[in-house]
Amino acid sequence: MAEGELQRALGRNLRRYRDQRGLSQEAFADFLGYHRTYVGGLERGERNLSLRSVERIAQQLGLNPLELLGARSTRPTGSEGP
Repeated sequence: MAEGELQRALGRNLRRYRDQRGLSQEAFADFLGYHRTYVGGLERGERNLSLRSVERIAQQLGLNPLELLGARSTRPTGSEGP
C-alpha cells in the first residue's frame, strides 16, 4: 500500500457516507463534533486521525471502523494471526 493511501481511503469513505446522508460538509462536521475545515482536510486525505477518533466516528455513523477505513481482511475466516 502506498504511503498515505489509507488516509485517502478514509477521506473518500467519509465523503461517501456524508453524501449518502445528504449532509453539507458543515452539517457533517457539526454531527461529528469537528470544524468544517478539519473535515474538509480529512475528506481530501490531508489530515490524520488517531485510531480512537476513527473508532468514535465509525460509532457515530453506525459503522465498523474497518468499513470506514475501507480495509478488507485478507485472512481466511477463523485463522489466527500473531
